[in-house]
Amino acid sequence: MADQHAFDPQAFLAKIGAGRTIVACQNQHPIFTQGEAADAVFYIQEGQVKLTVVSAQGKEAVIAILEAGAFFGEGCLAGQPLRMATATALTDYALMRIEKPAILQVLHAEPAFSALFMAYLLSRNSRIEADLIDQLFNSSEKRLARVLLLLAHFGKEGTEEPVIPQISQETLAEMIGTTRSRVSFFLNKFRKLGFIDYNGHLRVHSSLLNILLHD
Repeated sequence: MADQHAFDPQAFLAKIGAGRTIVACQNQHPIFTQGEAADAVFYIQEGQVKLTVVSAQGKEAVIAILEAGAFFGEGCLAGQPLRMATATALTDYALMRIEKPAILQVLHAEPAFSALFMAYLLSRNSRIEADLIDQLFNSSEKRLARVLLLLAHFGKEGTEEPVIPQISQETLAEMIGTTRSRVSFFLNKFRKLGFIDYNGHLRVHSSLLNILLHD
């Protein structure tokens, strides 16, 4: 007999319901800030979100750029009472805000949703580990090349020359732990070598991989 309760995780993440609301706003709008109460998980339906952390000395670092299909704010599920980072929209966006009790309930009740959520967390954990290794062992030039390739989703969906959505040199500098002037220098170098096109929109070519492969 067919399952009468065919739960659809994507439908759950697309429609408002008990403990679920859709938040729509314009770019550069703060979603939550470091130190606020952590009481919900967010799912990006459309747009890009930047996660940043500020040290006690006031130094800011970008720890992630998230796109449609990503969850964030999941620290509340691990007992974090306060937000450990600030989330800011990089573009116009639409988010599903899921209250902590609502997401805990669906995680316990719906294996299909649990599998989707766990797969995302495992993928993100692997990315965090790779980012740490990159930060510890690679030069700022290689770190920039890797970030550009990741932002362009290079190698996915058969795209020949991926275009990176609008992102500032300051944000790129914060992501790789260097200065804006160094980012500008490397971008100009990559362009002269034919690895990227950089005229208003940033287009990445497969040849940029040479930076990562070169010792």
